[in-house]
Amino acid sequence: MQIRPFERRDTNAVVALWQARGLTRPWNDPLKDLQRKLAVQPELFLVGERDGELIATAMGGYDGHRGSVYYLATAAAHAGNGYGAALLAELERRLAAMGCPKINLLVRGENEGVLKFYDRLGYERHDSLSLGRRLIED
Repeated sequence: MQIRPFERRDTNAVVALWQARGLTRPWNDPLKDLQRKLAVQPELFLVGERDGELIATAMGGYDGHRGSVYYLATAAAHAGNGYGAALLAELERRLAAMGCPKINLLVRGENEGVLKFYDRLGYERHDSLSLGRRLIED
């Protein structure tokens, strides 16, 4: 798999992957999420390609205190081949190069398969709650 920054030509394939892997929600327009990311640290929006096919995505951010990971996904046909871990490792490398000391990420509690994926990669589960408030309605 080749890892590279997102390009606008990837838009449809990225949204299709997110939808196929259950990452989209009615209250988050994936096209708006994508456009917002391109306005802030676009170099932390990565895709993985294999034989010309987009098969993985990872969106990261760094606010000067903590890094974040969103939309880490691998196409179902390629799941379990280490592509998600490779994409995450590249995102971690880029965040570390920016001086990022720690990454936080959110996983839905019922998503045991994804929780086990992060467990295997050394991510620790913290007993905390995620709170949110919309500032802009999609």
